[in-house]
Amino acid sequence: MTGLDSATPRTPATTGPDAGPTAPRRTTPPRRARPGSPPAPRATLALTSAATAVALMTYTAPAVTLPGTAAALHTSLSAQAWLLNGTPLGLAALLLVAGSLADDYGRRRVFLAGTLALGLTTVLGAVTTSTWQFTLARVAQGAASAALLASSLGLIVHAFPSPRGRLHATGVWGAFVSGGIALGPLLAGALPGWRLAYAVLGGAALIVAALGTRALSESRAPRHGRPDVPGALAFGLALVALVAALTLGRDGWLRAPVGLLLAATVALTAVFWLVERRSATPMIDLSLLRHRRFLASSAGGLFTGLAVIGLFTFLPALLQRALGLSPLDTAWLFLLWSGVSFVVALQAKRLAGRMPPRRQLALGFVLHAVAAVSMLGALGSGTWTRLLPGLLIGGVGSGLLNAALPLVAVESVPPERAAMGSGAQQTFRYVGSCAGVALTIAIATSAGSLTRGADVAMVVSAALAAAGAVIVAALR
Repeated sequence: MTGLDSATPRTPATTGPDAGPTAPRRTTPPRRARPGSPPAPRATLALTSAATAVALMTYTAPAVTLPGTAAALHTSLSAQAWLLNGTPLGLAALLLVAGSLADDYGRRRVFLAGTLALGLTTVLGAVTTSTWQFTLARVAQGAASAALLASSLGLIVHAFPSPRGRLHATGVWGAFVSGGIALGPLLAGALPGWRLAYAVLGGAALIVAALGTRALSESRAPRHGRPDVPGALAFGLALVALVAALTLGRDGWLRAPVGLLLAATVALTAVFWLVERRSATPMIDLSLLRHRRFLASSAGGLFTGLAVIGLFTFLPALLQRALGLSPLDTAWLFLLWSGVSFVVALQAKRLAGRMPPRRQLALGFVLHAVAAVSMLGALGSGTWTRLLPGLLIGGVGSGLLNAALPLVAVESVPPERAAMGSGAQQTFRYVGSCAGVALTIAIATSAGSLTRGADVAMVVSAALAAAGAVIVAALR
């Protein structure tokens, strides 16, 4: 069955003595997917990919609008990490519980709820007037994105049960991750004002939600238990404490508040571990941590956030300040990186059978490390052309990562726990993103000058990527 190719049968014309020229012709309304009906693979892939792209566009839009947003909201330099980290904070805090809820209560239901909530909260972000309001709206956008991202791969696994079909579908989905990353800054830079950009993105999410109510079929793998609310609270608070510690570290890493926040992070992580061990329906099955494939998937997500997302989220703002580029010029420049990433992720399925996904992850990390090193001194050179080789190489590495990560995620867990596997890997990815963005901003803004700080941040990013390559390669 191919989904969109399976049309609804037509009603035969009336024949017999009662048939006449005035007999009304019966027509059959377009088929509407219902819970429990067979999935429509093409429609499922199109809608989940579109929603994913909108979520990633919302995620990356502030990359080029940060100076303007900070000026409009009167945000201090040290607090700008919260403007960027709101969405990954919500993502990381709720991806695990969203994946479990999708498996237990219905992936279609969670996907539609998340897409609708993303539209509403993004429009809400467009009308905020203060830093804390904007940050809360971004956290809510992240929570909504968590629901749609965690459930989308579960919907794809259900719609594409064969390994060949799943390989194609996850490759397309990963390409739309890169596409959303590419288009978000471009849209935000092209529109006259960041508020209008958020309004447009919110409207796009609402349209996808409306289309999904007709085209998606329900699937679930229930465990018959209550949602793991205590685990979600412990994990979310631990993440907030970590991001706060890294943000305050800019003013001194040995200060008491930083140490207390790091201690709170460790304590809350221990609480989360204990809650998960005792819960009948945990957000994450801790026994999976004994499997190398799951560890490789988690490490791939974590170091993608730390090294790749952490650097490239704040680098556009650095370029605007150091080189005087406009938001639109910066967006076009970064389209080189994200556009190459999109093309590579879309074509990476051709590597199937030639290069295992784990090795593909390792190669992606190595290429990012090379890219970061090649950009050393670029901001101090006074010209954007010095960035071109690094953006091209980094785009290839990012594309390989985005193509391999979803496939590794769904293969690292049993098929009935696909949404949880996706949620777990993406949780590590956005935990790494939160930490990476905060760390990059702290390093870049505390070195005396932005150019020197940017170079130090690039060296740290390259070292993290190299560590990710070694760890993923070691976990055979």
